[in-house]
Amino acid sequence: MMFKIGSAILLAIAIMPPAAQADAPSAMRVTTDFIDAKISLAWPGFQGLSVDSLGKEHFPLVTMIPPPKPWPPTSAAVHGSRVEYFGADRSKPPLWAIEIRKNEIRLESRWSAADPPEPLVLDAGTRVSHVTLLGRLEGTNGAIQLPAILHFPDQGSFQITAQPDNAGPLGYWANRQNVRVTFPAATREHPKVIYRLKVTAIYPKIPGIAADARFDGFRRNWLNIFQINPQRRLLSNISGSDSCGYCYYEYADIAAKTPPLAKGLTASDMIRQTLDRMIAGAIVCGMPGYAGYYDHPEPTADTWPSFLIAAEDYISASHDQDWLAANYNHLKSWTGQMLATDTNDDGLIKYPVSGNSNTWPNGRPPLRPSNWWDTIGFGHEDAYANALAYRALLGMAQLARETGHSGDQARDKAAADKLHSVFFKTFYDPQTGVLAGWRSADGQLHDYYFLWVNGIAIHYGLVPTDKANDIMDRLLAKMNEVGYTNFALGLPGNLVSVAGKDYVHHDPRFGGGTNEDGSDAFQIYENGGATACFAYFTMAALYDLGRIQDGDRILFPMLDAFAKGDFQGFGANRMSKDWRTWNGEPHGYEGLLNDNYYALLAVLDRERALKRR
Repeated sequence: MMFKIGSAILLAIAIMPPAAQADAPSAMRVTTDFIDAKISLAWPGFQGLSVDSLGKEHFPLVTMIPPPKPWPPTSAAVHGSRVEYFGADRSKPPLWAIEIRKNEIRLESRWSAADPPEPLVLDAGTRVSHVTLLGRLEGTNGAIQLPAILHFPDQGSFQITAQPDNAGPLGYWANRQNVRVTFPAATREHPKVIYRLKVTAIYPKIPGIAADARFDGFRRNWLNIFQINPQRRLLSNISGSDSCGYCYYEYADIAAKTPPLAKGLTASDMIRQTLDRMIAGAIVCGMPGYAGYYDHPEPTADTWPSFLIAAEDYISASHDQDWLAANYNHLKSWTGQMLATDTNDDGLIKYPVSGNSNTWPNGRPPLRPSNWWDTIGFGHEDAYANALAYRALLGMAQLARETGHSGDQARDKAAADKLHSVFFKTFYDPQTGVLAGWRSADGQLHDYYFLWVNGIAIHYGLVPTDKANDIMDRLLAKMNEVGYTNFALGLPGNLVSVAGKDYVHHDPRFGGGTNEDGSDAFQIYENGGATACFAYFTMAALYDLGRIQDGDRILFPMLDAFAKGDFQGFGANRMSKDWRTWNGEPHGYEGLLNDNYYALLAVLDRERALKRR
């Protein structure tokens, strides 16, 4: 086993309080193929830490800050790749020890009645990687049960276990700048506690990709879509940000394909606990009354479908019939509320905001439109939300069948069939030969060559077979015409600028221009900005149609960018890389927007396409 240890540290093995010797080094650096650790000698913990689950020494070092509660004076002793921390009585065993092995970190705590140890805290800054703790929540304070996963987006994961098994849970807290994980110290009841942080790469196993470097971004980043906000106790955009109900189906689709995270822990457990919070009455982004900085008159048109798809995903992955039986009536209620929005009984769900042009006031909008793309004026009959509703209805018909609710099964299947029968003729725009984004209450189509709208409709089977290839031909031709070729940035949501009359947030930072056609803000944020968000649907449609070469032309540059961590972090303009202009200038704000990583699902669609060929 090979270790790289900072040479200056080899001369500093004496036991002494750091404050007593100003010239003593404050940290030692230990690096293996899988781990880069800057171990503090001033307190039990780290000053920096990174992991590469693939063992290729991909180490953008994550800064760790000192614990919020200062430690009592300690002294450190270094023994190779192990650091021991002693209290006032140095004849006693160390209060904590940190040991780096090839692909594992061991944290060991021992109890002393005379000098009880404090918890060991990992306080990770988020500028390099939005670290998150994944697992089953315990109680109401955000604590996470063991085993758990400590995930470093764009780097990899540690699988955390403890001896004894009941040593946890781990403390967990986050804001936009920091993520704090607390390891409880040994106690009188548990006089010796060992935490094992074992490097692991968790992703669906596909034959042949482990040795293919083109898939490194897939293998490192499969878990990037999962971020638990400990204060909200929900899956969220990032650990310190909003939880958006209309995103839950994305998390669930990835969770359903994810191998076990650890013994007795699955990604679907996180879907279940998020759904349980919603069933209990939590309010999230996309629902009326959330947060207070803007509002929706009703849940966005994609919220109920997202909840229902997440539930069907959870059941298909877990086979948890007890949960389904206990919660079926709530799922049925969500379905009923979704169907009730079809106020004219034409088969399409609706949103009460009209979506008419020129209905969005200047300034920050008091109301938001009907779906995830909340700076574009989607309203009334929304093509994307109706595609989700179609899938949700088919899923609910399946759950009704499993639970013996034959009447509900018939209702949901009939509603899905009715939606299918009117979808294409409602949203097809004969002037462009592609699907429009929405039909407003005044009957007008609003079409800006939305790639993802057309992609999801084809992928979900809502476009006649003889029309699907023609639509994709037109979209790819338009992409070529407007000159978009840098697929390492993802895809634009729309290929032509959204006119001011149809743009919601009239702020240049968020794609709102002053020109009538919106061209002066084109390529910024949701107004044609490049992102991996929702790029999945375009690639999935291409692979569904057997157009592997077209799909690969988009997928592999994106995978390479994922491997490099190019969708996370901030640029020189202090804006984040999750949205960019076509020349690569950042225009996002989250720092990491986990919807980007839904695109990784396209690797599985590609594999199915190859098998069909």
